[in-house]
Amino acid sequence: MNVEGVKQSGGGWRLIAAYVRVTDKLSDYVGYLAASLIFAMGGVLMFDAVTRNLIKMPVHWAVELTQFMLAAYYFMGGPFTLKNNEHVRMDLWYSTLSERGKAKMDLATVWCLIFYLGVLLAGSISSLQYAIATNEKRFSIWNPSVIPIKALLTVCLVLMLMQAFALVFKHIATLRGEKL
Repeated sequence: MNVEGVKQSGGGWRLIAAYVRVTDKLSDYVGYLAASLIFAMGGVLMFDAVTRNLIKMPVHWAVELTQFMLAAYYFMGGPFTLKNNEHVRMDLWYSTLSERGKAKMDLATVWCLIFYLGVLLAGSISSLQYAIATNEKRFSIWNPSVIPIKALLTVCLVLMLMQAFALVFKHIATLRGEKL
């Protein structure tokens, strides 16, 4: 949002602009952290290949750790993807709409996303509570706890919901002729 629009709109709109700014920065930070996981996954897989093929001493946890890291990458990339408007959509006729038309369409459809994320969040909280109560572990040689990855999923879903509401505010600002 431009400074003039904030001053004209009053304190409530300034609070919304601050919320959007903080949420966007948090999504960027988490997204860049997720991107760095690619290098960590590559390193773990390289370590696994070296120990298995050159030293003939396989490590049983490497592939499973990489799977956890890939899940974290996926979860953490969600808010960043929403923030940058890089999610999948049907562009057949959406691309023909004006900026205001796109904002109207996005404002109508973002509520489906919010509902979906709310259901996912409820399920992830329930799953996390179960994992904590039972000290849930993966059945494998390594036998790691699943609590950290389920906690990360829950936190990332909260951030995705925050970003979805930031999108609502951005679309409303577009309809008002302002920029957040």
